[in-house]
Amino acid sequence: MLSSSSHSSSSKQCISAIELWRWRRQVCQQTTNVDAPEQEVDWLLREVAGVDRLSLRLGMLNEHSMITLQRSLSDLTQLWRQRIEERIPVQYLAGIVHWRHFSLKVSPAALIPRPETELLIDLAIAAINQSSLSSKLRQSPWVDLGTGSGAIALGLADAFPQAQIYATDCSGEALELAHQNGLHVNLANRIQFRQGYWFLPLQDLQGKLGGIVSNPPYIPSRVLLNLPPEVTHHEPHLALDGGIDGLDCIRHLVETAPDYLQPGGIWLIEMMAGQAETVKALLWEQGVYQNIQIHQDLAGIERFASAERY
Repeated sequence: MLSSSSHSSSSKQCISAIELWRWRRQVCQQTTNVDAPEQEVDWLLREVAGVDRLSLRLGMLNEHSMITLQRSLSDLTQLWRQRIEERIPVQYLAGIVHWRHFSLKVSPAALIPRPETELLIDLAIAAINQSSLSSKLRQSPWVDLGTGSGAIALGLADAFPQAQIYATDCSGEALELAHQNGLHVNLANRIQFRQGYWFLPLQDLQGKLGGIVSNPPYIPSRVLLNLPPEVTHHEPHLALDGGIDGLDCIRHLVETAPDYLQPGGIWLIEMMAGQAETVKALLWEQGVYQNIQIHQDLAGIERFASAERY
């Protein structure tokens, strides 16, 4: 797979605005056959070729204006062909995604962080603000379980500067990507990256965690095969497949988190549409959670569940 980091500056190209406009029109015509919006072409031009937003408003430019591309049109054409023919997500082609105020490296080793997942950080902040143990929780350890790219861990480190953050993942490749992102945004010194399945690398933190946050696999196995090819063929199934009903990992987190959360500690996860009532029931039946809440994403979908340990 090509990525923005695999080419040197020798592939730079200086072209006229009209030539770039013609190229863009040509490749945009190819988007009609697949679910690849025209905005992805502009995103590729900005993130890979380094064309600023103003220059992309080509209609405002003199047709003889010259634009310097960080990657040649032939490189961009090859990348776009991969996007269309192989259905590779544009984020993987560019090797970068913007999440909250971070620019994060992405690769097929981990899920592409989605915009809706950003709300997990806002919900964690709100949960602490509403807690009678607010000051203590801000200074207690927090963990991002199944960190993938490290996005949630970085968000927690940014939001809670007094807390030690832990990030776990069973994939060493994903954990290395998360560590690279930590270094990239100067937060690696605030996060401990530990490899292993869920809480297994955190035995020394039993009863000490102020909060756990996770975007676990929650897609039913049969549904996974019917998702768009960008997901099914390119994103790691390990981070997607939640078992027969999609709730295998969530059940595990419901059952095991109480051993690690301190009293009043926050339990917060993302889930799939339609799972809210079942997750709420699982939490209630465990008998150690209170203040169980379901939260909607920006589209009005019941996407998150939160609770406090008694």
